[in-house]
Amino acid sequence: MTTCAIVSFRLGLTDGVSIIAAAWADALRDLGFDVVTVAGDGPVDRVVSGLAADAPTGPSVSEVDHALADADLVVVENLCTIPLNLAAARAVAQVLRGRPAILHHHDPPWQRARFASVTELPPTDPAWRHVTINHLTRHEMANRGIAATTIYNGFSTRLPDRSARAAIRDQLGVAPGELLLAHPVRAIERKGIPTALELCAAIGATYWLMGPAEDGYGPTLDHLLRTARCRTIHEPPPDHSLYVAPDGIVFPSTWEGFGNPPIEASLARLPVAVGSYPVGEEVRSLGFRWFDADDPAPFADAVRHPDDELLDHNRRLASAHFSLDVMASGLRDLVDEAGWLP
Repeated sequence: MTTCAIVSFRLGLTDGVSIIAAAWADALRDLGFDVVTVAGDGPVDRVVSGLAADAPTGPSVSEVDHALADADLVVVENLCTIPLNLAAARAVAQVLRGRPAILHHHDPPWQRARFASVTELPPTDPAWRHVTINHLTRHEMANRGIAATTIYNGFSTRLPDRSARAAIRDQLGVAPGELLLAHPVRAIERKGIPTALELCAAIGATYWLMGPAEDGYGPTLDHLLRTARCRTIHEPPPDHSLYVAPDGIVFPSTWEGFGNPPIEASLARLPVAVGSYPVGEEVRSLGFRWFDADDPAPFADAVRHPDDELLDHNRRLASAHFSLDVMASGLRDLVDEAGWLP
């Protein structure tokens, strides 16, 4: 059996990188690989604690080499892209020199002001292939002398089962006629939580924040929720049913490497209000009819009086460009071109 190791800071959790890494793992298994996961955090096959983003010290080269020794192909999910643990990135890059590897880039350092001074990432090697999750990053990498392929994130196109909608809303304490808008993100600065709260207040909706506070945002979040002009719920979705209970999705981010929720909301036939961030505009240009997060009135009408034609339009576009099959096809072409198919 040909083995592919997927390595990152953390895997198997609910963050965007973990979700897309899991989709890649399924696609790689379909191609004939035996997939193992390696990370510093999360429910993975092989734990190397020094790989975690918050590890006090990075892993030794020997630890990484041991964890990846049997891998015929290694997929590095963002660990050699965003400088959350430079020692880990250096160790992984050293171990992979001259070996078949795909560096899957979600968040390069130059796209974040606090990391702009870091110039050593991403590393490159003639034996590797680079994949970006959007064309913006591919062009930026080309300007830095690194050729890459864009493979958009892929998602299940199955409609969510809404048979449990009433029960889930009841579990959340949401009344039958209560308008509920979900914000399926971690609570950090760039997610635009103040804008989301103002949007919900303007519409007369309850705000449901699904993810925890990270990066020291807890005190700010506590203040925002305590002083909000709308009712708020802050808890994860029951049974992972993100798109069953809400009437719409708010996503007023100021920056995203990709931004999964607008695509997922489109596939679930829910209206979504989206912020103006560059990759969002790239995806919107495919023809999506999303609402602007800073313009409450049209979005209010959409969540109170759903437009089937608009929802069907967005779902068709999302299925055509962002299905798991489209993603898997791009990955197969890349692996085949490199000569790495089992």
